[in-house]
Amino acid sequence: MDTPVSKSMVANCAAYGADGRKVRDITLDEISDFLEQPSGFVWVGLVEPDEPLLEKLQEEFGLHELAVEDAHSAHQRPKIESYGDSLFIVAQTAQTTDGNIAFGETHLFVGKRYLLSVRHGASQTYAPARKACEQTPEHLALGPSYALYSVLDFIVDNYLPIVQDFRQELQDLEHDVFSDVSNRDVTRRLYDMQRELLTLKLAATPLQDILGQLVRLHPEVVRDEVRPYFRDVQDHVTRVSDAINSMREMLGAAMNVNLSLITVRQNEVVKRLAGWAALLAAPTLLASWYGMNFHDMPELAKPYAYPTIIGLTAVVCITLFIVLKRAKWL
Repeated sequence: MDTPVSKSMVANCAAYGADGRKVRDITLDEISDFLEQPSGFVWVGLVEPDEPLLEKLQEEFGLHELAVEDAHSAHQRPKIESYGDSLFIVAQTAQTTDGNIAFGETHLFVGKRYLLSVRHGASQTYAPARKACEQTPEHLALGPSYALYSVLDFIVDNYLPIVQDFRQELQDLEHDVFSDVSNRDVTRRLYDMQRELLTLKLAATPLQDILGQLVRLHPEVVRDEVRPYFRDVQDHVTRVSDAINSMREMLGAAMNVNLSLITVRQNEVVKRLAGWAALLAAPTLLASWYGMNFHDMPELAKPYAYPTIIGLTAVVCITLFIVLKRAKWL
């Protein structure tokens, strides 16, 4: 299991003592040996592991085969499942990449003396969360449940900048709705943002139930001292979910306003076309009368007839232009 490929899949594998201080980095083969000791726990982080690596961890930790199967296949919905004295948690992660939102998954196996995280897709490394825990060993002495809190808190904290970016983009879109920017572009941006917000909502909202269970249930894994920390993360998720809901409502209103403005602008174009058509109808009518070539046309033989018709046509056109301009049809 110490092949180069396997090492690239193992982000960290460390043992911690009962006092919360890091003992040392250990190999995967040493996990079961360390767990035989009376105290301490193991924290392992994997990135896109293959099936043999997961089978190795299943053997070392005694993981349930169904949970391991879910962790290998990925594409799971956010959930929490209990397998005896251990928990299997799926959380969706979000990350901004080149101006676009990319989503991934993190699968968490937590027991009385271990925490195993498995990252799939877009997800930032959990090294900052692990480092913060190691700097406060009195908290890490609470065991794997506190390490679990650190990872979930890190995932939720990564939602907040994305929500802020969405809020700023929404303000820009609201400005563009009332500007001369192409309505097709604005409509497309509104639709794309609504789709990404929906995906973020599907990632964040289920965490409320997961954290609610960690606050109230599973005493075999979660220590009572850690429950207030999970409650704090639950509050953060609730804020994110509320912000997403409010922005989705504002997006819906912006889309309705944008479509209404498109209709208004189309009506303005139709009115202008109708105004110019009416303006051209008067000279067309007079010209068609005098173009029928009848012998007994009124004033046909009089020398002032042609200038009179031209003047009459000009007066009618000018009058219609003034009337239509005042009516804002031109």
